[in-house]
Amino acid sequence: MLIVFHMDNYQTPNLLLYIHPLASFCHKVLIALYESGTEFEPRIVDFSKEDSSAELFAYWPVGKIPLLLDRMRDKTIPETSIIIEYLDEFYPGPQKLIPSDSKLTLETRLWDRFFDLYISVPMQKVVLDRLRPEGQRDGLGVEEAYHTLKIAYDMVEGQLGSKTSQTWISGDSFSMADCSALPALFFADTLLSFRETHPKTTAYFDRLVERESVKRTLIEAEPYFEFYPFHDKIPKRFRKQNG
Repeated sequence: MLIVFHMDNYQTPNLLLYIHPLASFCHKVLIALYESGTEFEPRIVDFSKEDSSAELFAYWPVGKIPLLLDRMRDKTIPETSIIIEYLDEFYPGPQKLIPSDSKLTLETRLWDRFFDLYISVPMQKVVLDRLRPEGQRDGLGVEEAYHTLKIAYDMVEGQLGSKTSQTWISGDSFSMADCSALPALFFADTLLSFRETHPKTTAYFDRLVERESVKRTLIEAEPYFEFYPFHDKIPKRFRKQNG
């Protein structure tokens, strides 16, 4: 299925981003790009086709996406947090994603890594295990992943409750940590829902999905949801095209 990224307002952007629209870590960087309005060329990688993935592996042999190429500076930038920090430094938009205040910067980096390591990583463990053939699944690993998610949800709830007026995870301004939070919570909720148990996390998630950058990212991902093994757990409000 063809997905169209809107690039009407520019011709040859300096930035090339290797992605897949269903990949949660790609969502994190796409949200950052859409928040800042940074021009870029998306290139979808299909790992089932060698001619699609060979170019990615040539630049970054470990083959992880997203991967950013800066054509103007002749730079290859891997890893989501590094990509966002790079964008904030060299291609800043009106929405700064790394706070200038040193204390807030550390808080932002902490919660960015928290969502990646303690929600996204165990979520992916469960998802990838579902894709394994019978007899090759890691039941203990999946059990540990669910346990980690439970602890992580409690910690997010505590962080959101630490300040009565706090809108976003690390303060009053949308940041890199919130870019990380959305895909982590979006997919993790399909495995172990926080909606009946963690009201502040639920309200925070609902604020996230109202961001225009998030709406755009999820709309672009929606045609691929059918390939997600827990697609039936995705709320219908996010599955407008496929019902």
